[in-house]
Amino acid sequence: MNNLKSLLAAWTFYLCLPAPQKMELDFSRIARWAPLMGLILGGILCLCDYGLALLEMPLVVRSTVIILFWLLLTGGLHLDGAMDSADGLAVTDPTRRLAVMADSTTGAFGAMAAVAILSLKIVSLSAITQQRWLVLLMIPAWARWAQVLTISIYPYLKAEGKGAMHRKGVEPIPDLLGGLLALGMVAATQFYWQPVILIPAVACVGLILSYLVGKYFDRAFGGHTGDTYGAVVEWVEAIGLAILTLPFWYR
Repeated sequence: MNNLKSLLAAWTFYLCLPAPQKMELDFSRIARWAPLMGLILGGILCLCDYGLALLEMPLVVRSTVIILFWLLLTGGLHLDGAMDSADGLAVTDPTRRLAVMADSTTGAFGAMAAVAILSLKIVSLSAITQQRWLVLLMIPAWARWAQVLTISIYPYLKAEGKGAMHRKGVEPIPDLLGGLLALGMVAATQFYWQPVILIPAVACVGLILSYLVGKYFDRAFGGHTGDTYGAVVEWVEAIGLAILTLPFWYR
């Protein structure tokens, strides 16, 4: 029952989808479910993309709709963190960065970061014409595993906030291994039915970016906050999509 409460809490936190109203929720350890929420999100995006393809919607328009629907399903949760992180990075005085990130007003660098992330996602997804379902399914999941990795291995810089809830509740080894197991099982199933190089490529891209993006923000801020957790998700998704446009993955 406790796991169900935690799972439903993760559903309501990470996805803007309805949940049972009378069910008690437990938000204490929801980060462990983040990769699963990514797979659910990816599955919804795959179905949406397939439906739009049946309607013969042009690829660029279809990709734009998918990215905007992606944003809608998450409520802009992670993009907001990426914007705040960009505003913090724009401050030359490191001691003022957390204060700037806590300000609810979006600065110029935050707005530019949002435009850059959404544009990169739209252009990249538009360039992916083969195996789109696989990319849409796995990239959101790997980006959320990257968040679990970041929460697990880097210090947290604030005493309160949504990120503090994740940091206090994480259990690094079972949470990381559980996410990897779920992603590995899905990838193995896909590889059984369609053994293409893209499947291990997505895993390698996901693993490498999970470490590099988290490490970048750790070095920039000396640790992490809830905002940088969101930034990790967004940048792993955007850079991952861009890398997966390279043609040799599909040969």
